[in-house]
Amino acid sequence: MAIARSELVDYLNKQLNVSAIRDFCPNGLQVEGADTIQRVITGVTASQALLDKAAEKGVDTVLVHHGYFWKNEPANIVGMKQRRIKTLLQNNINLLAYHLPLDVHPIWGNNAQLANLMGWRIQGPADSNDAGCALVIGDCDETNSDDLAAQLEHKLERPLTCYVSANRAIKKLSWCTGGGQGFIDQAAALGVDAFITGEVSEQTVHSAREQGMAFYAAGHHATERYGAKALGEHLQQQFQLDVEFIDIDNPA
Repeated sequence: MAIARSELVDYLNKQLNVSAIRDFCPNGLQVEGADTIQRVITGVTASQALLDKAAEKGVDTVLVHHGYFWKNEPANIVGMKQRRIKTLLQNNINLLAYHLPLDVHPIWGNNAQLANLMGWRIQGPADSNDAGCALVIGDCDETNSDDLAAQLEHKLERPLTCYVSANRAIKKLSWCTGGGQGFIDQAAALGVDAFITGEVSEQTVHSAREQGMAFYAAGHHATERYGAKALGEHLQQQFQLDVEFIDIDNPA
């Protein structure tokens, strides 16, 4: 089946609560293509490799977590940015991107989907007053830090980027997919046993060690493979669209 682009964008913007969430980039339709949407590719990032796959398959829409036009990036459409946008325009492909709205959505969001993959139970956002809070808290069946590391590597099918063990049972968790290492002190203040995110900074390791908390950097891409995929599967069921998730491997 097919749906008007405007109808699908309105639906997604409403479902993902876009108007209520402040972000570092525009969410929703970033590059305009075909008026009618029938075939969609979903992915983590609108890289050239993903766009080439979309053009090759003749789809009309690409839906991603990481799109374009980030705050403070150069506005000039040259080089890599020009080639990417040219691919979209020449092939009449819509680019839809949802960043923080897709991190925090309680069902299709990256945080929710990582919890679903790992079997963790979500209690809620770390800040109960902020519907767009990217840091969540929850719990898991009691384990130890080494076993949790092994579980993450098994489920995400890749080695951890960084792991700081802790001499404590692991039950209460906090996590933020992607580049959430800056939340580590906020996570520690919640009294959690472990904090899981995608990336690590030099100071993150010291913070985890000195606060006696296990820390896991499991990969920015690896922890955010599941939101766009889940959202695409929902659109496939809701509107009977032809949707395919393509994972362009990224070790970061």
